[in-house]
Amino acid sequence: MGREKDSSFNEFLLLAFSETRELQLLHFAVFLCIYLFALLGNGLIITAIVYNNHLHSPMYFFLLNLSLLDIGSISTTVSKSMANSLWDTRAISYLGCAAQVFFLFFLISAEASLLTVMAYDCFAAICRPLHYEILMSSRACARMAAAAWGSGVLNVLLHTSNTFSIPLCQGNVMEQFFCEVAQLLKLSCSDAYLREAAIMVFNLCLGFGCFVFIVLSYVQIFRAVLRIPSEQARHKAFSMCLPHLAVISLSLSTIMIAYLKPHSISSPSLDLWVAVLYAVVPPTVNPLIYSLRNTELKDAMIKLLQWAQCQHQ
Repeated sequence: MGREKDSSFNEFLLLAFSETRELQLLHFAVFLCIYLFALLGNGLIITAIVYNNHLHSPMYFFLLNLSLLDIGSISTTVSKSMANSLWDTRAISYLGCAAQVFFLFFLISAEASLLTVMAYDCFAAICRPLHYEILMSSRACARMAAAAWGSGVLNVLLHTSNTFSIPLCQGNVMEQFFCEVAQLLKLSCSDAYLREAAIMVFNLCLGFGCFVFIVLSYVQIFRAVLRIPSEQARHKAFSMCLPHLAVISLSLSTIMIAYLKPHSISSPSLDLWVAVLYAVVPPTVNPLIYSLRNTELKDAMIKLLQWAQCQHQ
């Protein structure tokens, strides 16, 4: 009877960045600036790709999808945290927590699949240039993007339904600034933990499969590039792949820091800042990585900003 009472929560309490009102408002202001920067960067990429015919190619089509996922990802975590700091509260409703877990896990799963597809696009462009138009036709690209989004939906439906069917016996206080599956597992009953842990292992295997595919793709890519006789052509090939490789490295390194750090150094404050590292930094920095290394995209974004400035005047 006690278990049933403990597991029927209407809300959860998230970890606050600070209890001091001034620091709460500072946190709101900093997160608002980061959020607006992420929206601006990803929004500019989406708009530039949509309205520039020169950017209607498979690489930019997948980049557009990545920007959409990044906007959704940072909106899911940061917006509620900003609202809590502004209104001096830690509460999130049960349904709000379920929605955060649902959307965040869906977006992360879809992004992992999309980055794998983007690795295949680089492989096809460099290692199979004569067959590129067939391998990466408009229909093929649409199917790959749909598969990436669809894999996220199927994965998260299984994951979220299972997570929130687990009874909670350890209270409703989370040691994180957003609802995270790992934190929910800490609140669950010991017998139910194993069921969810099995699904987590399954998801880790899927993620590892994507990682292996990406590594094998880049092994083939680097071999093909090193065989190119022209230094200028080699530089162009590396420049095409470098942003994608940088985005993968950033996402993978931040997640590894978050989930593979030793338990001996774990603490609520450290876990909080590590979560900021993997949940906030990649969606914000990804547009910068792609725009700085890609001349076509950078020129399109500059023209878009100039056009917007002219319209404003």
